[in-house]
Amino acid sequence: MDARQLGRKTMRVASIKTVMLAASALAVSGHTPARAEFPEKPIEMTVLFGGSAQTIGQVLADQMSKQLGSPVVAVSRPGGGGAIGYSYVKDTAPDGYNIVWNSNSISTVHYQGNLPFGYDAFQPIARIGMEVPVVAVRSQSGWDSLQDMVEKVKATGRPLKVGISGLGSFTHLTAAALFDKLGMKVVYIPYGEGRAPAELLAGRIDVAAQWPSQFVPHVQSGALKVLCQTGAKKTAGPIDTPTCAEAGAEGLDVTMWRGLAAPANTPPEVIAKLEAAAKAATDSEEFKKAAHNLGFTPAFLPASEFGQQIESDDSTIASLMDQLGLKNQ
Repeated sequence: MDARQLGRKTMRVASIKTVMLAASALAVSGHTPARAEFPEKPIEMTVLFGGSAQTIGQVLADQMSKQLGSPVVAVSRPGGGGAIGYSYVKDTAPDGYNIVWNSNSISTVHYQGNLPFGYDAFQPIARIGMEVPVVAVRSQSGWDSLQDMVEKVKATGRPLKVGISGLGSFTHLTAAALFDKLGMKVVYIPYGEGRAPAELLAGRIDVAAQWPSQFVPHVQSGALKVLCQTGAKKTAGPIDTPTCAEAGAEGLDVTMWRGLAAPANTPPEVIAKLEAAAKAATDSEEFKKAAHNLGFTPAFLPASEFGQQIESDDSTIASLMDQLGLKNQ
């Protein structure tokens, strides 16, 4: 070996030793190479529906942006009772940058046969709150209360025309649960999302179970009347009305939760950051004010407890849809 070859070999050995020493120093000191903190880019929140769901979702996204220091962008992806939005988010990377503003609809749309996957395709982040349907009629209907409606309609012997967002929708399940308890003959008439007030005012349906935000201006104008709300406990909101259980449908308790979820296998530390931001957003005065105006009840639950509720409600919805002959999965 000549002098030049010996020199090159000595340099290689020195370089290897330098790298090994540097690695040892890092191990001893406990330092690892820097990794970007989540989030380092905007987060997309898929919104499945319009109306109050879209409005409160936008407020939530705005408040979470403040907490995370990175934009949370609410993107509307409606259609198929939520199937389009759920499918989109499921197929994204499980990195926290695509989340969905979800609801009980994950179960209804699955058991309808419109989704080949169920709730377990997603990782719960947090429940944000509850939305309680209300039962509305025309003010000129002559029905002063839920019990009054039941007695007068039964006396006629005709079925009640009940408007629903769509077959198998959450409003369909709500109405079915209510009128089954009341022992009434009904005909369900799908009217499409957001059209409950127009269909009632036109007389094409007799009654509708829908979100209170849709009815507020018509109740305030005196054109529509709300007979009851379907939750077990009376909730505060822009429309003051008793629960349906108090009004004659004993034991009725139908509410829709809304929350956030990410694709399955999203890292726990990412879920934890999103959960903390969601809690802070839900606790903010801006969110509480918007929720009250829309008849939405803030009711935060952390990821673990939210996951338990989703699983329990999925079983209940599957059973009810089976009874109605609407279960296709």
